[in-house]
Amino acid sequence: MRKTTKQISGKLTTKQAAELKMLQAMPDDQIDYSDTPPAKPEEWRDAVVGKFYRPIKQQLTLRIDADVVDWFKRQGKGYQTRINELLREVMRKEAKH
Repeated sequence: MRKTTKQISGKLTTKQAAELKMLQAMPDDQIDYSDTPPAKPEEWRDAVVGKFYRPIKQQLTLRIDADVVDWFKRQGKGYQTRINELLREVMRKEAKH
């Protein structure tokens, strides 16, 4: 999720915030790409979509059967992450339909 200038303005100088605001308002066709040559298809071959994407976590209470939680915990450290990964996988599959 992209942050707005307002969301990050507390971490910026007044000058930086003004520059970001100006850039956000600039149409794409006015951006100077002269210092960034177009990428060749082979340069994207090993690219990973979403590699640095980190969704915002939301803490909640969720009732899960004890045997299911026990099974995940027996797999070792990171059981909550594994549960989240499985839920995300199901969500992605459902979203494709």
